[in-house]
Amino acid sequence: MVNHNLLLAYYGDDFTGSTDALEFLSKAGAKTALFIDAPTATQLAAYTDLNAIGVAGLSRSMSPRQMEATLLPTFSALKQLGVKHVHYKVCSTFDSSPTTGSIGKAIDVGIAVFQNTCVPLLVAAPSLGRYCAFGNLFARMGIGSTGQIYRLDRHPAMIKHPVTPADESDLRLHLAKQTDKKIGLLDILQVAKPFQELSTRLAKLMDEQSKVVLIDAMYEDQFLNIGRLIDELADKEQPLFSVGSSGVEMALGKYWNETQMLQAVTSWQALEKADPLLVIAGSCSPVTSRQISWALEQGFKEIIIDAQIICDSEIDALPIEEYIQKAVDIAQQGQHLIVHTNGSKENVKATLSSEKLGNALGLIAKKVVESTNVSRVVIAGGDTSSYAARAMEIEAVEMLVPLVAGAPLCKARSANPSINNIEVNFKGGQVGDERYFGILLEGKL
Repeated sequence: MVNHNLLLAYYGDDFTGSTDALEFLSKAGAKTALFIDAPTATQLAAYTDLNAIGVAGLSRSMSPRQMEATLLPTFSALKQLGVKHVHYKVCSTFDSSPTTGSIGKAIDVGIAVFQNTCVPLLVAAPSLGRYCAFGNLFARMGIGSTGQIYRLDRHPAMIKHPVTPADESDLRLHLAKQTDKKIGLLDILQVAKPFQELSTRLAKLMDEQSKVVLIDAMYEDQFLNIGRLIDELADKEQPLFSVGSSGVEMALGKYWNETQMLQAVTSWQALEKADPLLVIAGSCSPVTSRQISWALEQGFKEIIIDAQIICDSEIDALPIEEYIQKAVDIAQQGQHLIVHTNGSKENVKATLSSEKLGNALGLIAKKVVESTNVSRVVIAGGDTSSYAARAMEIEAVEMLVPLVAGAPLCKARSANPSINNIEVNFKGGQVGDERYFGILLEGKL
């Protein structure tokens, strides 16, 4: 199943992060489709002239054993596409632990499948407020905002993450708890040097048996050399497996634009105001909480679902009919609505199921879209978004327009005619300033 137009295939460890990579590939001019599962040959045939594909996965919430069972066949399927690059896309705050969403386990599986000598690791994404210096990750409070920048282990939101709290900013030390592969570093001083010196340093690290090489970055203009460095490690006979944030797509896109392999997109279609806007939110991020508060002050209606009762129920018998009816009634009145969990993971026992919450929110959204004229939906929450998308019967999404960095507005593809072609936006917990839902409502900054 070789597609000679494909340059890159990526697997995202959650849905919101997967649309982030979709955005930067699309901006670089790569026609890209993001699928819920690794696409079959029949599915791919329905999409013409693709330059890249993504798979919006669930691995950020999986155990290492679950990850191996999922990633082995998925990576093998992506390898068969004949692409130069296969990227395991992770959150730009490196959300992971030895027991949940282990990036080290993904690296081990990737090395087993692709047999690469070296796995580039690029986590920095300056346009998203993510910076890496001497192996340490720094993150702005809120993507697409003017929030303060913190070292990761002092970041107010990340140190309180309900599943993978950040307790180490040195990504080499963090990753060493998840894999025994030797980890080298191209530090910020080396990255600033001319390309040939950077390439020589990488070769030395590879000679020293570094199986993973973390690449620092602080500024977007450093991404041209980084993109060239990564691209020159790859070929279609031996696809390069890389790991990192959407910085990988930014770097490769910048290099492909420089070499005229792709032409960057500089203009996008105008959007109409949503009438009405539906938001479903499983996120317990303080950034999302402030965005919900702002929206309620602007007249949005809200429905708070009881997360504990949802998670105490069976997956095929979720008690959501009352929420569906309330949501349909509000949407039929033309009122903008947020259905959310009120940040419940911080307030109730830690055994809450992202799968059950995501399914509940997705089923509510699907029923509202099927029963009303809602045509734009925002799905907020990294851990729950993949499950919500599946519950909505979304097969794939393609980018329509960038609104806030890291969270493009997309068009859904689905066998369900009510869901097919709706506009959908996936928002991670750290994305956007307080006006976020207002921006998605208006369709412009």
